[in-house]
Amino acid sequence: MGDTFKSHKIEHMLQEEVRILIVDDDPDILEFVGYNLRNVGYTVSIIKDRTRIIEQVAEFQPHLILLDIMMPEIDGVTVCTKIRRNKNFNETLIAFLTARHEEYSELAGLNAGADDYILKPVKPRILVSRVKALLRRHRHLGDESLHCINLGNLILDREKFMAMVDGNEISLPVKEFEILWLLASKPGKVYSRDSIYHNVWGSNVIVGNRTIDVHMSKIRSKLNQPLIETVKGVGYRLQA
Repeated sequence: MGDTFKSHKIEHMLQEEVRILIVDDDPDILEFVGYNLRNVGYTVSIIKDRTRIIEQVAEFQPHLILLDIMMPEIDGVTVCTKIRRNKNFNETLIAFLTARHEEYSELAGLNAGADDYILKPVKPRILVSRVKALLRRHRHLGDESLHCINLGNLILDREKFMAMVDGNEISLPVKEFEILWLLASKPGKVYSRDSIYHNVWGSNVIVGNRTIDVHMSKIRSKLNQPLIETVKGVGYRLQA
């Protein structure tokens, strides 16, 4: 009964149905990306017949397309260009998910109209974080996604000041919640103590580094997981 209640609670906190279309010729990538995006509540479809991409985009009406550049039948830049020329897909977000690390490939993708360029291999938390950041730009999804962060086993709801880890709600005072929200908003980014201070307390309140360290210690204790990393001499980051 308890597990069922937690499951419903998590489902309630996730965003409304978001459709994501994956276009890639690598079965392992399709399985990896599809699993991790479905796992956080997205509706995912995979294109198998890449000669009919435009037709399948029209049928599925995705909010976001994750597109590889190197495909045998047609290259991703050409696909992106075709989609961007179709006014019916003006609000569709496009991100390249590719192993092409060359600068000219990234420039070609962005110039074709892509909204982001994500390099393979990518860790699951980074992938989900980048997808969530992209979806905030969507006109019909932005307001909803601004108050919810879902990073694997960590869920934050800013409207309710609610935090959950592994399906269990943890109690965080406002400042502790705001610190965790700041770190979770950009996993992997290092925030200095000064940056945390200005973002959470503002410029009109004076607190010392020790205050921030104490808050961080309490957050770590409640998370009971090594999610927050200390970068010596710099600050803190949420591990991606």
